[in-house]
Amino acid sequence: MFLVVGLGNPGSEYQNTRHNVGFMAADEICSRYHFSAFKNKFDGLVAEGQIGGEKVILLKPQTFMNLSGNAVVKAAFFYKILPENIIVIHDDIDLKLGQLKAKTGGGNAGHNGLKSIDDNITNSYHRLRIGVGRPEAKGPEVINYVLGHFSKTDAKVIEHAISVVAEAVDVLISNGIDSCANFLGQQQA
Repeated sequence: MFLVVGLGNPGSEYQNTRHNVGFMAADEICSRYHFSAFKNKFDGLVAEGQIGGEKVILLKPQTFMNLSGNAVVKAAFFYKILPENIIVIHDDIDLKLGQLKAKTGGGNAGHNGLKSIDDNITNSYHRLRIGVGRPEAKGPEVINYVLGHFSKTDAKVIEHAISVVAEAVDVLISNGIDSCANFLGQQQA
């Protein structure tokens, strides 16, 4: 059994923002693999389905980004899912727009959702990183940037990236993180 977590912030004002690409990916996974409808559970929205012959719990934490780990640890504990079977999908400002990377463990690069998950379950889970680009400004401007909406052109790039990520989840579950990383590399070559 796997737990796939799409990170984002709840509320209509955050829909389609850079920080919510994890939610967008979760919605794409739910639709593509014909999961159940999302239901309120574990301080989040939860859907269930199968990918690659494995049962998958799909989670969109509703605690705001800074407390994402609360929902993740509750779901992981309830279903007895170890970190090596947890996949977190999130935005990454250190990757150019639409660039995709997969890795296991590592630092959080200042991402508050990852910090919260690390604090609650360790950092040894898998990550699917969706590049949203980096603003030229630093400090508070970064917050405004990640909470900002995509232009129409950028939205098309992200739409494609999210479609690829949905496929990459199947590759990761079926064949492991190395195959997933190779798959993502081939999609962008």
